[in-house]
Amino acid sequence: MRKPPMSPRKKKTSASEPKLVVNVTFQGEEWDYDEVVSLAGHDFRLVRVGTSGDAEAAEKHVWRWSLSADAIAVSGIREARAAGHFTGDIDVFRKVKGTTTRVPVRDDSLFADVFQEWAIRRIQAQLPGYFTNARVVIVGGTTRQRTISVLREFTDNILFDEARDDIELPGTFKTNPVTATASELGELAWRLTPGIVKHQISGPAGWVSERIAHHAAHDADVIIGSFSELMRFGLPNLKGKAVITSAVSEDRLATLADLGADLVVDVTPQPFDVVVVPAVFEAMVAATLPKGQEVTTADLAEFIQRAELEPRLLWPNGPRRKSRFAFVIHPLSTEYFKQVEPLGLITNLPGMGQVVEKTMAYAPPFVYSHVTGVVSSTGDEVEGWLITVGGTPKEMLAHPPEFTYSRLLGAAELSRRLGAQIMGLGAFTKVVGDAGVTVARQAPLPVTTGNSYSASGALWAAHEAVRRLGIAETDANGIIHGKAMVVGASGAIGSVCARLLALASDEVWLVSPETAKLLQLKEDIERESPRATIHVATDPSVALSDMDVIVTATSAAGHKVLDIMKVKPGCVITDVARPLDLSAEDVARRPDVLVIESGEVELPGDVRMRNIGLPDGVVYACLAETIVLALEGRYENFTVGRNIEWEKVKEIYSLGLKHGMRLATISGVNGPYTEEDFDRVRTAALAARAGVDGRPVDSATENNATEELELKETS
Repeated sequence: MRKPPMSPRKKKTSASEPKLVVNVTFQGEEWDYDEVVSLAGHDFRLVRVGTSGDAEAAEKHVWRWSLSADAIAVSGIREARAAGHFTGDIDVFRKVKGTTTRVPVRDDSLFADVFQEWAIRRIQAQLPGYFTNARVVIVGGTTRQRTISVLREFTDNILFDEARDDIELPGTFKTNPVTATASELGELAWRLTPGIVKHQISGPAGWVSERIAHHAAHDADVIIGSFSELMRFGLPNLKGKAVITSAVSEDRLATLADLGADLVVDVTPQPFDVVVVPAVFEAMVAATLPKGQEVTTADLAEFIQRAELEPRLLWPNGPRRKSRFAFVIHPLSTEYFKQVEPLGLITNLPGMGQVVEKTMAYAPPFVYSHVTGVVSSTGDEVEGWLITVGGTPKEMLAHPPEFTYSRLLGAAELSRRLGAQIMGLGAFTKVVGDAGVTVARQAPLPVTTGNSYSASGALWAAHEAVRRLGIAETDANGIIHGKAMVVGASGAIGSVCARLLALASDEVWLVSPETAKLLQLKEDIERESPRATIHVATDPSVALSDMDVIVTATSAAGHKVLDIMKVKPGCVITDVARPLDLSAEDVARRPDVLVIESGEVELPGDVRMRNIGLPDGVVYACLAETIVLALEGRYENFTVGRNIEWEKVKEIYSLGLKHGMRLATISGVNGPYTEEDFDRVRTAALAARAGVDGRPVDSATENNATEELELKETS
């Protein structure tokens, strides 16, 4: 229950009495109080007097309390205006503040600047990357120029709900790629409006900016303003958003919690049982200084430190974080264009397929899908955008790498404006040129190719495929009691795959023409995984027919690296090379062998996004890496270039498990394998191992039998 302020009395004479600080506010009387508190080694009597926008009453209160107070705080005019209590001009506030010179009369000109800026920097320090490219909507006029300048260190995506002549506007409207043109028109109209008119009417820019802000607020990551301004604005659902405001009471926090706010930042410290505003702290500092001494930033800094004041970060619905990502995709062939109208109509015309393919290679990047509903098992959430660049692999290879770089940098700029904090490269975009190095160096946000999780996912899929086939022996710990081979083990991906297989199998063969690299890799693996027996070979044929698992990870660019006809029936082959080492024709020749291209990942949550050729909620591992990094708040160039770090492969796998990622599908040349596919391969493999008459056959006999069968079927 509020306490009515006591009447002014004569100024005290005893130094032991509390310093009297009175807050005369244009806001209402419902928060009025009269309390004695202690802070920074001083005792204070704090009195709040609300006037509900009555300027004449405010002036009288300032005069009366000046007879006894040590300092007076005048506040609340912008909040009162937002609440409808006051419709006058800011000059009225200046007049009230200048009522007396008998005692210091303070507003929040120093304190609010410091604490609004500190709140921004504190969040960015405690939650690295939180404001990076964040979509920010600023409501009303209580947010300071200094605060906006600090926000611009992290993001250009800032919109105002009303045009402001006290803010430098270039760039502030030009943030949302959808609304940029309309807002530029509003900005031009505002700049051409005489200053006196700006204070009387909202003006064209005000009309435009308010509507843009309302539209943007639904997608915003951060909304800033006083509580009264926020209520006047009409807040959308705040799930996934941070609200930066001031003087947050229990009731106000409950209101924001009901609206779903993830994070509420009170830029005004609240060390007492009553709610205070920034101007009160300035008045408290003034009250402790010798008479006539002006408050300086040094005085304020000393007071803040002695009082241990700090902005409050409140999580009304429990700690959680929402991050944002973008991922670049592209058409793999002209077949894609046939599915997209009106391109499909044109592509199907005789001779127009190549024309469309060449034309789309020059098209600017665009958003193919908005991705929502990805929620980690930790409670954190991400949203993202799949961004399409128009070039097929054929067109990318027909141009120098710089052609694709420019398209990817265009996609990166679009990603930044959408609010993404990290961007992933998909399909052929991560292969062209230097595999993401140049793009990562020049892009306005961090970049990852996703190859670390792709390598992990491929081996994850291979291990699961061995288990599901049930031919090779595995134990309760998932160890494959058999032999594995990595062809291309000296390469970046191959060496990672070798290390992974050494953890999950008894015997590993490392194959590559680069003998010295293999010998060093063998030594490294034996030091890391002493349980596995490691062999080195320059030709896979020396042990090919004995392998239960084979990984091909070469850079052979389509050249034949192994003879699939010499592989043991029931062998699981994982082809992680791009382009693939094994053709569809090779795979078709061995129905008793399981050939895997990739392992796809099931995302946690109720995922909503457009079709990418996989079951609902399932994505390619390279996209999953981008999402995992966003969930973890790791906005960094995680995997770029052709060298994949073993430690990062292990790390991204662990982070994926932490956030609820699961192996969803195992895919071959014809798409995801079904249970029927596993049954078919198992049956064929067991039959091939047993032979036609039930006797085991050696590999040479088996291969001859297979070739004879193919000849019979052909004739």
